[in-house]
Amino acid sequence: MTTATRKAAKATKATKGFSFNPQMIPTITAVVIFILMLVMGQALFGTYARLGFFSSLFVDHAYLIILAVAMTLPILTGGIDLSVGAIVAITSVVGVKMTMAGVPAFVAIIVMLLLGVVFGLLAGVLIEEFNMQPFIATLSTMFLARGIASMISTDSLTLPEGNNFDFISQDIKIIDRPKISHDLTINVGVIIAVLVVIFGYILLHKTRTGRTIYAIGGSRSSAELMGLPAKRTNYIIYLVSGTLAALASVVYTANVGSAKNTVGVGWELDAISSVVIGGTLITGGFGYVLGSVIGALVRSIIDPLTSDFGVPAEWTTIVVGAMILIFVVLQRAVTALSGDKK
Repeated sequence: MTTATRKAAKATKATKGFSFNPQMIPTITAVVIFILMLVMGQALFGTYARLGFFSSLFVDHAYLIILAVAMTLPILTGGIDLSVGAIVAITSVVGVKMTMAGVPAFVAIIVMLLLGVVFGLLAGVLIEEFNMQPFIATLSTMFLARGIASMISTDSLTLPEGNNFDFISQDIKIIDRPKISHDLTINVGVIIAVLVVIFGYILLHKTRTGRTIYAIGGSRSSAELMGLPAKRTNYIIYLVSGTLAALASVVYTANVGSAKNTVGVGWELDAISSVVIGGTLITGGFGYVLGSVIGALVRSIIDPLTSDFGVPAEWTTIVVGAMILIFVVLQRAVTALSGDKK
């Protein structure tokens, strides 16, 4: 058995459970950082342990959790999807435009999801049929989606009263206390995000497609020698990624009630940072959906924490960039120590 084949076979074992692996150290580190950020925020500002804070954290960033799950799939294969933010833009603009024209909201949502499927399929075709690198293929679909969104409208569009997505954004109180900040509130968007996480977990750890995804990350050629359907799996990955990006758009648009062609700029980087902080190897072959969720929560808590510290908003990008650098270095160090160099 060749070294590459052993790596591919080892990668498939990741679907069998959560037995400790040194490569889990970045994920564990992300959990520790998230807890420390909560403790620090509570100690300094006294609001981070309140139910209202957790409510807003999940309600406001449900879309990012969905995008993090979407981004986990291509990164696990050593690929990437740069188009998710642009898919959010075009689907949001199209969806709101349709409702403004009188098209029922549920029809607009279906069209938004279908658009995500189309862009995911296009990326898959470019990668598999034209042998493009995922970076170039999804960069192309990113510019295509963003350009079409700009052609449709450059104005700020608002969902009309009586024909919108408000059923997704309506509050659902889990715990109702006298003080608003002590209420635990979710909405359908949060429920959708939870279902997406469950779907991602089942896909990766309970299906042949999931085993193939990990194997491709270990070595695509070895995965093909093992008889795994690498080509079909890559199509599935980018179809799912595009569809989940459109679903994230539905959730976000419902929360804000508006759309613009510039929405989603940089969100692909937020999704990538969530995945990397969550412990998924940027070179593929190892990682967990639940780790990406933790990474998304770490990314989400950075905004209120830096705001409370009075740090200018533009510095948030520097903080995120520094965290990505630290986690990539940590990944490489752990990989080297475990004797499994890529």
